[in-house]
Amino acid sequence: MHKFKLSMLTVAMATAGLMSGAVAADQAADTQNNKQLSAKEKAKQEAQLEVIEIKGFRRSVVDSINTKRFSPNVVESISAEDIGKLPDSSIAESISRLPGLTSQRLDGRASRVSIRGFGENESATTFNGREQVSIGDNRGVEFDLYPSEIMSGVTVYKTPNATLEAEGIAGVIDMQTVKPLSRERTLQFSGQYEQTSLDKLNPDGNDSGGRGTISYIDKFADDKVGIAFAYTTMASPNQEKRWNAWGFNGAKLDGDDITMLGGAKPFVRSSTLERDSALFVLEAAPTDDLKLTFDALYVDFNDEKILRGIEIPYGWGYAVSDANTEILARDGDFVTSARKSGEKLVVRNDAEDRSAEMTAVGFNVDYNLNDDWSLEFDVSNSQVDRKIWSMESYSGYGRGDFNGPYDTITYSLVDGTNGAIFTPTLDYGDFDLVKLGGPRSWGSSAVLNNTYGINGDPIYQNSAQDGFINAPEISDELTSFKLAATQLLEDAGMFTKMNYGVSFRDREKQKKSEGYFMTLKDFPAMVSVPEQYRLGTANLDFIGMGDMIAYDSRGLVRDGYYNLIQESLTNPDHSAKSWTVNEEILAYFVQADFETELGSIPVTGNFGLRYLDTEQSSQGTAYNTVNGQVVFTPTDVSHSYSHLLPSLNLTFDVAEDQSVRLGAAKTLSRARLDEMHASVSASYNSTPDANGNYWAISGGNPLLEPKEATGVDLTYENYFSEEGYFSVAYYWKDLNEWIFDGRYQLELEGVANPNTGEIPATSGATGSGKVNGGGGTLHGYELSVTLPFNFVSPMLDGFGLIASHSRVSQDVTDQNGNAYSLPGLSDTVQTLTGYYDHNGFQARASLRKRSDFKGDVYGIGFNTQQVDVKGETIVDAQIGYDFGEGGFTELQGLSVFLQGQNLSDEPFVSLQDGRVRDYQQYGRTFLLGFSYKM
Repeated sequence: MHKFKLSMLTVAMATAGLMSGAVAADQAADTQNNKQLSAKEKAKQEAQLEVIEIKGFRRSVVDSINTKRFSPNVVESISAEDIGKLPDSSIAESISRLPGLTSQRLDGRASRVSIRGFGENESATTFNGREQVSIGDNRGVEFDLYPSEIMSGVTVYKTPNATLEAEGIAGVIDMQTVKPLSRERTLQFSGQYEQTSLDKLNPDGNDSGGRGTISYIDKFADDKVGIAFAYTTMASPNQEKRWNAWGFNGAKLDGDDITMLGGAKPFVRSSTLERDSALFVLEAAPTDDLKLTFDALYVDFNDEKILRGIEIPYGWGYAVSDANTEILARDGDFVTSARKSGEKLVVRNDAEDRSAEMTAVGFNVDYNLNDDWSLEFDVSNSQVDRKIWSMESYSGYGRGDFNGPYDTITYSLVDGTNGAIFTPTLDYGDFDLVKLGGPRSWGSSAVLNNTYGINGDPIYQNSAQDGFINAPEISDELTSFKLAATQLLEDAGMFTKMNYGVSFRDREKQKKSEGYFMTLKDFPAMVSVPEQYRLGTANLDFIGMGDMIAYDSRGLVRDGYYNLIQESLTNPDHSAKSWTVNEEILAYFVQADFETELGSIPVTGNFGLRYLDTEQSSQGTAYNTVNGQVVFTPTDVSHSYSHLLPSLNLTFDVAEDQSVRLGAAKTLSRARLDEMHASVSASYNSTPDANGNYWAISGGNPLLEPKEATGVDLTYENYFSEEGYFSVAYYWKDLNEWIFDGRYQLELEGVANPNTGEIPATSGATGSGKVNGGGGTLHGYELSVTLPFNFVSPMLDGFGLIASHSRVSQDVTDQNGNAYSLPGLSDTVQTLTGYYDHNGFQARASLRKRSDFKGDVYGIGFNTQQVDVKGETIVDAQIGYDFGEGGFTELQGLSVFLQGQNLSDEPFVSLQDGRVRDYQQYGRTFLLGFSYKM
């Protein structure tokens, strides 16, 4: 009989009578508790045996259900039947389907994951339980760096315990590799062909690619030594048509105050993400009491982008006046269509390479001292080096603002969200007319004007910038170790196990910022693109601009057609963007596991304490202008703090296959690394400010401390079938010490007055940057169900449904009482997957939907900026066939599949003041693949 009914009395008892139940537990209940424990362990073992009889996607579903069911924490999980067989083509896509989770796309790929309304900055990511480095300026992991093909599963911890080696208010995402001693010998090959639906948008771009994986698992020495090896290579294409507005500006036309398009930078992008990854795992169990595990991951990552478009100054170009601008259509004071004369457009042939090389190695020893005590030692190191080379190459009609010809261009905003249609009068697809060189006087750099002798020149001043290269670099290294002991308890009342441990993490992240001005060697002449670099044209019909010239800008730079000058010679901003941040975190933890009864209800759980002692420091540069000269001074600021983090996880087995979970914990999220550095601009004032400080600084704040939260989770789970369950969850968090823009005080001991050179007795600074303060609350609920249709009728065996709905609300204010929207928070998130898996045939269609949210995107100079992002609905589908499961014994081990991603062609849209500022269309992606297992 299937049991769904849950007594409201038992729920009330389970949630309101915790302490009385714990006190009431006595020695007389021990025997019954042990019987109940045995029954629970037996159920777990039976569930694991049941999994063996289920194959394919259904097995992954059952594995995930069992992980959730038998975990002491509130978790969500995805698992793979075999290495390289996660349900989706990327880890982020799989994670996005879990209840309460979603993701933000980066260049068309799911990459940044949000948990329960919190963005990537509020969660932590681990690999085999160890915190990982990141390729961005911050801590947040971009999951497209990690290939799903070499992962065996992912677990998301929504409630913490004292033994987790990472901190995050939202949760912890742990990626796991295969354990070879628990697997049979396997040799597996897989391959995929990938095709985008958009025709090739750039003549030198790719609209097709492929992936390949080989994996090997085996055991030796009487099954006491196991190895796993996997190598995967990928060249994944991605294309985009993008409308990007500068914004909307105010002007006066026809005697009225109006708002009109300030300018636009639409383009077409072709990208190829190339990634080579290798995983090696060595597991040895020389005795029954000793197990050794070594794992190593290497990733070589390169994302190459080709971007071509036309930058169209409008309201923020030459000054708007009645003489050069005609309003064609308006909606109140907002101009929806206009014509402007005397404009000069910039033809852009841009390129970007984002490359990273990551290694992660770990060694773990697990040793049983005796029947009661076991020890664990773990040491690991992960490091990544990332380089970005982002180039802008300019061409057009006539050098600078004062050499024609000029264009008369009309814009009409398109109904809906996808930007504007332009009507130019000049041809931008003719190599004889459009030439290399800067058609606008935007290069207002003293070093350029001085180098080329154009200071004060009425025609050429500020016109020597023919392009620009951004070249920031990031290095990140994290070393950690852990020593832990586990004690099994007998005759200790309700307590069954104790965990004790100490761990240490040492992290150093460094950023170097640099940029280069590009100027043609033939300056001031503009140069026709040499024949050998001409690639044809790129089509911009989607914005009405027709064809534009396409050329190999990388080749022109490589072959010396441009002179390069470091921007940092005269722009000190690069100094403020270069820094080193160090963190040393010493943790002590203790956790008690217990079993007891609340009346007739078995109760299991754990209570733990985790103490964190943090020493952080940052080295950077302070720059100050003295007598017209920029003076750089090294900075080195240290700060320390500590936290005590209690956690409680309780599970009430209120009925057969039904449980109520209660979790309560204090958690923290550490400050963004790119906000806690010591690189600043500084100025010395002749009179002190209100704080008595002569110095004023602006930049990073190395005194930032973590955000804090106290949270409560309450969940009801009903496992009505070996393949199905449903759950209802409510969570609430009280947020403190959030981080906002503000002012802070900094001691400057030993810093001299720059005007006199004397060191004052006391010296301090008032800093402008990020500060701790403010907070609020966040609460929400989650509904999730996995429904196998064989539960309804045996005739429907193989069909099933996985669905979830979550809603979250916030009430957060900054330190001044102003309302604040948490980045990454969508009010509602829904997921839906329908599947069929029977006799080798597999099919599934998935939908994930999220409402509007605040998102982080890259702005000018790769600075992170927050924008309003419209909600989206993404539909994917896959069909496949396993010949062995279908009865074709001669083809045992061979399976094939066809997958379609973003079948709804959902764009990524961001807004400014309610108007579209960015509209990115990616098209659909199709993958055809096979897997052969021996």
